Amino acid sequence: MAEGNKKYERPKNRRGTILRLGAYMLRYKLWLLLALAMTVAGNLLALVGPMLSGYAIDAIEPGVGRVDFDRVFYYAGLMILFYVGSSLLSYALAVLMIYISRRVVYQMRRDVFDHLMELPVEYFDTHQTGDVISRISYDIDTVNTSLSNDLIQILTTVITVAGAIGMMIAISPQLVLTFAVTVPLSMILTKFITGKTRPLFRLRSKKLGELNGFVEEMISGQKTLKAYYQERSTIAKFDVKNEEAVEAYYRAEYYGSVVGPAVNFVNNLSLALVSIFGALLFLAGQMTIGSISSFILYSRKFSGPINEAANIMSELQSALAAAERVFNMIDELPEAADAADAAVLSDAAGEVRLENVRFGYTPEKIIIQSLNLYAPPGKLVAIVGPTGAGKTTLINLLMRFYDVQGGYIEVDGRRIETITRASLRKAYAMVLQDTWLFHGTIFENIAYGKADAALEEVMAAAKAAKIHGYIERLPQGYDTVLTDDGTNISKGQKQLLTIARAMLLDAHMLILDEATSNVDTMTEQRIQQAMRRLMEGKTCFVIAHRLSTIRNADVILVVDHGEIVEQGTHKELMEKKGFYHQLYRAQFE
Repeated sequence: MAEGNKKYERPKNRRGTILRLGAYMLRYKLWLLLALAMTVAGNLLALVGPMLSGYAIDAIEPGVGRVDFDRVFYYAGLMILFYVGSSLLSYALAVLMIYISRRVVYQMRRDVFDHLMELPVEYFDTHQTGDVISRISYDIDTVNTSLSNDLIQILTTVITVAGAIGMMIAISPQLVLTFAVTVPLSMILTKFITGKTRPLFRLRSKKLGELNGFVEEMISGQKTLKAYYQERSTIAKFDVKNEEAVEAYYRAEYYGSVVGPAVNFVNNLSLALVSIFGALLFLAGQMTIGSISSFILYSRKFSGPINEAANIMSELQSALAAAERVFNMIDELPEAADAADAAVLSDAAGEVRLENVRFGYTPEKIIIQSLNLYAPPGKLVAIVGPTGAGKTTLINLLMRFYDVQGGYIEVDGRRIETITRASLRKAYAMVLQDTWLFHGTIFENIAYGKADAALEEVMAAAKAAKIHGYIERLPQGYDTVLTDDGTNISKGQKQLLTIARAMLLDAHMLILDEATSNVDTMTEQRIQQAMRRLMEGKTCFVIAHRLSTIRNADVILVVDHGEIVEQGTHKELMEKKGFYHQLYRAQFE
């Protein structure tokens, strides 16, 4: 996004994001208290070093050239002891913080995934898969890095700065006044720059999510892409999105990197002032060389962590932006809960009725207008019509992936909003045109909806779906592992496996949305015959474009512009010579 339009998205609730991250960490209070104790102890040990260094330097008598080596070695030995102890505590602290951040990120990622399972279908219809994956992986990893590294730096900064300022006041209150100018200047610079960079880091996360979404979409559609020779066009589109992501990344990192050098300049300025005024105090006899040396070391310990904190501010901004995107996903409204008195649908007869149903994915664009439909129990109901007529939308409403905006839907005489969603959806077995198989064995994929299925049941379903013979010819048979959405088998075979999965379910109703579009005509006819036997006494909804496959349906519903314009058997509709007759002739003449 160009800088000139100034439309960067700013975090809506930075304080809320910090509090929510804190809530995750407070689940490990005892570990955090231990980490705090180790941080305090390690930094206090390190803070003693400059004081001991000053004592060792004062063992030298200026102008005389005499050195008390016993005192020098004594204080040097103590310095080594304290610094070794500080280093060991710092190492243990780093390991502890990695453990805490790992547990926090594990819980956060689990909360996100659990919430994804509760989100309505509408969310996934309106959000890119790659963007969702980016939030679960990249954004949470960014938070993890910040918690394990940046949090330690912030704790160290607070303790070291407070300890150093206390020691400097004890050594020379006059010299501390030099920081009255440089510290406010550092704070003003840091606040100004981070205020500018915060929206840039949020934009960076957004653009990376968009890039991931585009890449995921293009990789999954490689065959279509190559078939239409769209490689150059796709590369050009990728270049645009890649440029936007790189530009957003560059701008965030560029302006974020300004903080460190700016604050470092101010800190070096303070060091110069301390050297000048310290020399004057020495000449006035108010400070020793050792005290000046200790003060300078403490000033470095004072300004160094501030400089480091300024350097990690950009990383913190990135982590907050990433955390905000994660929490925004968690805050998405889940699928509406079932009514308090919702009943469980059991032993459904499969009588389905739609009365004056009205629906649109957006209020401005209504797809279905006053739709009436009656599906008798145990009958095969075919739904046909031109593209965009509302056929698939009808299935979304039957499964209650979306709620109607007018009218009502009944199953066995009960409105579906009075039935629990889980029992309603379990009453259906569904096979979609877009097949979905997961990484696992063929047996596990067919038995997906029935975890306790025996091998004999799975084999019976596979035989009915005309896929058993193919499975038996595979080296591992039903133990063959399918990878990456079943890319190691053909599309038609994937379709048959999903049909076998649906056949295995003890469902009262079946939905087939172009379910046989990827198999040949002969196999399709055999599957139809097998399904009629298996689904006897159950209601079956079939969405079909190939009208030859539904000629024997008990009732054919012809949908156009969200309304049923004709219904009847194939013979009856052909005799009417209406819309169905036109569709049929368009396919076969």
